[in-house]
Amino acid sequence: MELQSSPLLTDLYQLTMLDGYFEAGMEETAVFEFFVRKLPANRNFLMASGCEQLIDFLENLQFREDELQWLADSGRFRTGFIDYLAKLRFTGDVDAMPEGTLFFADEPILRVVAPLPQAQLIESRLINILHLQTMLASKAARCTLAAPKDSLLVDFGMRRAHGADAALYAARASYLAGFAGTATVYAGPAFGIPLYGTMAHSFIQAHDRETDAFETFARAQPNNVILLIDTYDTEAAAEKVVQLAPRLKADGIAIKGVRLDSGDLAEHARRVRKILDAGDLEEAVIFASGDLDEHKLAEFGAQSAPISGFGIGTRLDTSSDVPYLNCAYKLTEYAGQARRKRSEGKAMLPGRKQVFRCYDDSIMSGDIIALEGENPDGEPLLGPVLRGGERVGYAPTLAESRQHAARQLAMLPSSLRDLEPASYPVRISSALKDLTDAVDRFVAEQAVR
Repeated sequence: MELQSSPLLTDLYQLTMLDGYFEAGMEETAVFEFFVRKLPANRNFLMASGCEQLIDFLENLQFREDELQWLADSGRFRTGFIDYLAKLRFTGDVDAMPEGTLFFADEPILRVVAPLPQAQLIESRLINILHLQTMLASKAARCTLAAPKDSLLVDFGMRRAHGADAALYAARASYLAGFAGTATVYAGPAFGIPLYGTMAHSFIQAHDRETDAFETFARAQPNNVILLIDTYDTEAAAEKVVQLAPRLKADGIAIKGVRLDSGDLAEHARRVRKILDAGDLEEAVIFASGDLDEHKLAEFGAQSAPISGFGIGTRLDTSSDVPYLNCAYKLTEYAGQARRKRSEGKAMLPGRKQVFRCYDDSIMSGDIIALEGENPDGEPLLGPVLRGGERVGYAPTLAESRQHAARQLAMLPSSLRDLEPASYPVRISSALKDLTDAVDRFVAEQAVR
């Protein structure tokens, strides 16, 4: 079984509900929307990501013979339902915010309109895809905003990511949000993301002399000479780099920079910068890594630390301060009747909705959540992606989505760009409020019948 594309990568209750819908003949049109109920306390905004992987999943949704046989052998489902699943394909419509779009609580970033069984079946995988990449892109965006101007940011977190998918999607989401590239090699062929990498401390330790390690690496990678200098004594290693530079230069090899990975990075960077400059290595950059996040990046900027680039790893790829989003994919209409969940603490808005964004001198000034078909002031953010299960319109490249994300970040109000908590106005249209009241009255009337 191919895990990423398998419909069996789902929760059991999706299949048991489908069985119920099949028995009851419930196949009328359903509308589901994906949204985040509440922003985390330390997130002023979120960035939509993952739509392209979801589209690929939906376009190829199909149970394979071995999967159908496994379901049959499980004894949970009857033959008629297995035959029904064999023919099931996604034939619905999807509208979504473009990847890289910034959004806020209760705003649908994706809407699915499809026969009820299809719209229901995809719930778990849809959330699985969109939640992870959106969470990681939002963390990366904060790093992008907090980093010193013109810094090179690189995703260094594969080894601490929660699985292979998470590592690959972290590389993609961080690139979308403005990182220059990743150390995860597979992201190169998979997404065309630029790759960056140097060496590990083990490479230094494997040599008897630190200088020998530097020279071996430089001659093996003459176009990528970034040397890790904090294995033993950082400043002493910087002096060795200066001493080695003329010998390498004679053979046409230039030292591009050094990497720091431990200790007081800002202070080490100042000392190393003086050593490099005094040794005629003014062009060599200083790259830093080691438990970095947006707060550390902001500190480096405030301290004017002479660091040109940063490898952001564990805290990015695990989104350590916000390891999950309170997101949901909920039914908002079935068989032409608007629906809404009213559970305590989890109440939601009914109907097919659109999000409209207003601007003041090209800066975001407020959003309106309205019903589809309303025309309040502002730019509509949800647009068609799939119709009848097939892609419509232009499919943006990752590079184009990255440019869109950069434009979005440039339009953020200054208060939202800061790491301190700030709010953004999002209001509900009068028509949507009226529909919410009408749905509640309908539910109340049905309860007494």
